[in-house]
Amino acid sequence: MTEIKEVSKKRLENVKNLTTIPSPTGYTADIIQYIGGLFDEIGVSYEVTPKGGLLVSIDGKNKESHRFVTAHVDTLGGMARAIKPNGRLKLDLIGGFTFNAIEGEYCTVHSSLEDKKYNGTILMHQTSVHVYKDARTAERNQDNMEIRLDYKVKNQEDVEKLGIHVGDFISFDPRATITDEGFIKSRHLDDKVSVALLIELVENIHRNQIELAHTTHFYISTNEEIGYGGNSNIASEVKEYLAVDMGAMGDDQRTDEYSVSICAKDGSGPYHLGLRNQLVNICKANDIPYQLDIYPFYSSDASAAMRAGADVRHGLIGAGIDSSHAYERTHYESVDATYELIARYLESEMID
Repeated sequence: MTEIKEVSKKRLENVKNLTTIPSPTGYTADIIQYIGGLFDEIGVSYEVTPKGGLLVSIDGKNKESHRFVTAHVDTLGGMARAIKPNGRLKLDLIGGFTFNAIEGEYCTVHSSLEDKKYNGTILMHQTSVHVYKDARTAERNQDNMEIRLDYKVKNQEDVEKLGIHVGDFISFDPRATITDEGFIKSRHLDDKVSVALLIELVENIHRNQIELAHTTHFYISTNEEIGYGGNSNIASEVKEYLAVDMGAMGDDQRTDEYSVSICAKDGSGPYHLGLRNQLVNICKANDIPYQLDIYPFYSSDASAAMRAGADVRHGLIGAGIDSSHAYERTHYESVDATYELIARYLESEMID
């Protein structure tokens, strides 16, 4: 059995705890309130922005040139598209994932009008191989996938009487599990791993009165999965923008589950070379395991900020996450490496 340090175990437990709080994009008030409560307990000042994000600003030695560090708390999810004649729900996706990634998953329907929650399962309409000859071959799409509610409902009227309506949010059961070998597997590690790390960093800086090299703004964004999470609330003094998100794994990828991934380029284009090289040099100087990588079908909060016209040096790092936008997995070594890189980065001086 792998020996795991207590600090690493606690980090994974913090991630697991965050995954249990539903937060599909558009339904993030509860988790932002939870994070705010954590900061209230230790006296960290913050503000909740009109868009719903949470912003913590901490003074550093250099108050002229600021840093902006983000992680997004919103996750993939769904919304009730229609109530079908058979009493099941048609599903509309929130975020960029495939229908087959959620087939068979337990879910919760969050009634917007009545503040109630309802259990269900996401299934193919043609699930039964004893009834449908195309059960194995039918396309997993919006027309064929549906939510089977765990209530005695036979038609649209029965569902509406429960309090479920078109536009209600749907969250997926994370099924978070921490293994003896130090893996955590769960939905929504993108990006609750990073959020847990930023919370830990802010708490550590506050409790130990650590002086940062530069005034730094920590922003927990709530709209990244739909493309515009972290492009506002950027002070004019901000010169560097670091998005902490996931490192994508797969064919032709260098990213793994045991190091921090530093992104050179994604679907939005190259990240700032000078900042990227600084992050690499920090890893080398501190023996932090890292991988440089390109994510071909990816975009981050930093990408959104650039598209919105932010004049900053932008970078992207994160723990290596296997099976992104499905049932994901990473290892504590990758989580620890990501924490160490962020911490050492915040201690370092900007390089022009």
